[in-house]
Formats: sequence, C-alpha cells, structure tokens
Amino acid sequence: MCLLWISHNAFKEASSRLSAKLPDLDNSLIPNHHSALMHMTHVFPVLWIVIIASCCCLVLVFGRHGEWWKAKSLSTRKEGFIPSNYVAQADTMETEEWFFKEITRKDAERQLLAPANKPGAYLIRESETSKGSYSLSIRDAGPQGSDVVKHYKIRSLDNGGYYISPKITFPDIIKMIHHYHKQADGLCRKLERPCEKPKAQKPWDKDAWEISKESIKMVKKLGAGQFGEVWMAYYNNTTKVAVKTLKPGTMSVEAFLEEANLMKTLQHERLVRLYAVVTKIEPIYIITEFMANGSLLDFLKSDAGSKLQLPKLIDFSAQIAEGMAYIEKKNYIHRDLRAANVLVSESLLCKIADFGLARVIEDDQYTAREGAKFPIKWTAPEAINYGSFTIKSDMWSFGILLYEIITYGKIPYPGMSNGEVMTSVQRGYRMPRPESCPTELYDIMNTCWKNKPDDRPTFDYIQSVLDDFYTATEGQYQQQP
Repeated sequence: MCLLWISHNAFKEASSRLSAKLPDLDNSLIPNHHSALMHMTHVFPVLWIVIIASCCCLVLVFGRHGEWWKAKSLSTRKEGFIPSNYVAQADTMETEEWFFKEITRKDAERQLLAPANKPGAYLIRESETSKGSYSLSIRDAGPQGSDVVKHYKIRSLDNGGYYISPKITFPDIIKMIHHYHKQADGLCRKLERPCEKPKAQKPWDKDAWEISKESIKMVKKLGAGQFGEVWMAYYNNTTKVAVKTLKPGTMSVEAFLEEANLMKTLQHERLVRLYAVVTKIEPIYIITEFMANGSLLDFLKSDAGSKLQLPKLIDFSAQIAEGMAYIEKKNYIHRDLRAANVLVSESLLCKIADFGLARVIEDDQYTAREGAKFPIKWTAPEAINYGSFTIKSDMWSFGILLYEIITYGKIPYPGMSNGEVMTSVQRGYRMPRPESCPTELYDIMNTCWKNKPDDRPTFDYIQSVLDDFYTATEGQYQQQP
C-alpha cells in the first residue's frame, strides 16, 4: 500500500462538473499543501484507490481509467471522476515542489529558463541514464545577461545516504535541499526557490468529441486568416481553450472528420492537443488547447520575442524538430509546416498546430499550387510540381522555418514573388545565409533543401543535432565541489 496526494482544488473543480457530483471537502480538514490524502492498493482485477481527507471519515474508492480516475462515494454511493495527472505519491519526493520526476535534462533547462524563474531556481530530477539516481539542476546568472543552467550529479552512499560533494553527506535528499538553501557550499549559488511547474492541464472530458456550439463561449478574437478566425474561449464556462473557426466551404465535413479522427490520436507534448470539434452546423469549430503566446511567427516579432538570444532560438528549433520526429514516427505528414502554424506557451514551449488540415482544404486557389493562398515559399518543389507531399517535403518546410526563426519572423525569399521563387528554386537557387545565422545552422538548412527528397535528413536526426548544438563540446555535469 502507498499514499497519494490529489489537489483539493482540482478535486472540487472536477467533481463539480459531473452529473454525479462527489461530496465537497471541508477546507479546514485539508493539510497545508491543500491536498486530500489517498491510499492506493492493488485489488484484483481493478486498481482501487481510497481517498481520505486528513482525519475526516470521508472515504472514496477509485479505479483508474486512462486520464480520469473513477471515484465512488462510500457515503452517498454516487460516482464521479478526477484528473489522474493531479495525483502524486505521498511520503515520497513526489509531493515536493522541487521534484520533477520524469523530465529530461533538456526539458529541465527549458523549464528553469522560463520567464517565471530567476537565478537560484532549482529542481531535482531522475537521472536519464542511471536508474535510481538523481540530478540537481540550478539556474545561474550567465555572461551578458544570459542565464544558464548547471547540473550536479547526486551520488548515493552504500548506507542509503546522498551527496554532491564527498565533503558533506546527507541521510536523504530533503535534508540536502535544506542545507543548500542556507549556503552554496561549493555549488554555483545557494538554492532560492523551486522551479515553477507548468499548470497541470485537466484532461479533456472523456466522451466530449463532437460537442454543441452552445457549450463554447467565445471571449476574445486572437486573429483571422484566409480560412477563418481564432478565438480564446471557454468550454462549459470552465476550461480555457482555443477555437479555430473555418469559413463555410473551406472543406467538407466528412473529409474533415476523417482527418480529425486521425489528428486526435496524435498526442505528444510538442503537438497542440486537439480536444473536440463542432461540425453539425457551419462554421466548423476546431477546439484545441490554449497557448498563451500565440503563434511563433507573431511571438518572434513581439518585444519579448525580438529580445531572445541565439540559444533560445536554437532551442525553439529543437522543440519543433522533436514534435516533427513524433509525426515522422507515426507515419503522418504535416503538409503546412511554418512559424504561423507553431504555437508558443506561457513558459516558452513550442507546439506544432494544424497538422494534416492542409490535406482537406478545398479552396481552389489553395489546391492549385500557384494560387495566391498556397504557401509556395515554404513548399518543397516536388510538392508544388506533382502534389507529392511526404515527411521529406515537411523537412524542406522545416528548413524554411529555421530561416523564419533565425530572422525573427522575416518572410522567406525577401523581395521575390511566388513565381520567381518557383523558377529560381527549380534552377538550384537557395536562400543565402542570414547575417545572424551561425554557419552550422545554415548547413542544417541546406541539408533540408536537398533537391532529392531522399537526400534530406530525418527529423529524428535533426532533433539530435539541434539538441546538442551547444552541449556537444561542453561538460554535461559540473565537477564535484
């Protein structure tokens, strides 16, 4: 048997949305971390969980069902659901704010360098290479105002203790954290506050796919494009979402639903999550997760985006390559990869949007290839000439996307018309290296623009190159203090 924690607010919020409402929890009975205690035990054939709020006699039994855990009140006998991602195992480090469990070194750096954190922010994570081992990652002030993240291996003692420096050992990691909060003692700086965790997203309602238009409340128009508008909205007055509306006639409902059913199976942290659709009445609504900083193209042109330094631009590129590597692995194709179709979160994480939609657009000017609405400057020659869209044509588009990123959102092939671009590219022309672009990055761009699709690299390979763009020649960990 083990203990688990569930966020009290999440519990109340989730239960209040269900027709079979679970009993409310008394605030006075909730511990300081505002959580309810859960006991979990394996009972054949279902995993059952019992929630106990402090010393309260309220007891709930839970069974796990994907993203939602089913709960039954033993006092009222009613049933409801709670989000499983709000649960953490108690009496372990999982309840600590600074423990990030399964997070890669690269993602640790991304989260620590997010705007919400300052030098001294830190986290503990599980080692990627050594099972049962941990690492300490700290944000430190770097040269020229560019902060860096430094990593320290936490080593184990035979008697169960831990240390970073052999000069001082600790019976557990919690006592180690307390010590380094008081003094740096050989680290780059003393620990200040745990890294801000991204707000946990409640899983989407299990059965909410085709939803009613009345369940969506449009709040703020975020933009408009050639095929519709994008809004910030609320679903059932509780969940903030983004809504893309498609102009009538943009695509057939049948073709869209066929593609959307494929799209919703693609779930990865670098892809914008597709939640639901409205297709019974036009315009079609596409409901997705909300991304606070909007499109990458707009963000790069903003005050905040224009101040980003090269390492962050490379990191954006690596994140997008990671998402495309997943699409590649799933044998899917994006067909319209560009900065306008990548979204940016509040913590500066990139997610790919609108994958697959280009295939079902029925606008004549779009599908005619040379039409004004067709993204000629991003599209591979074989896709323009023969309609041959593959993951390799996506790789060509990724090279153009790299140009957009390194130039802070400039239009590719500046000063050239679509017709001039088509003719010039066919003759072997490639954009010259932008002034601010490192030669190594420009070399990657040129491999994306190989004339023969099979000569272009895989996204898996490009991701590994971009992830190691700076770290390949640097020490992975700080030396023992």
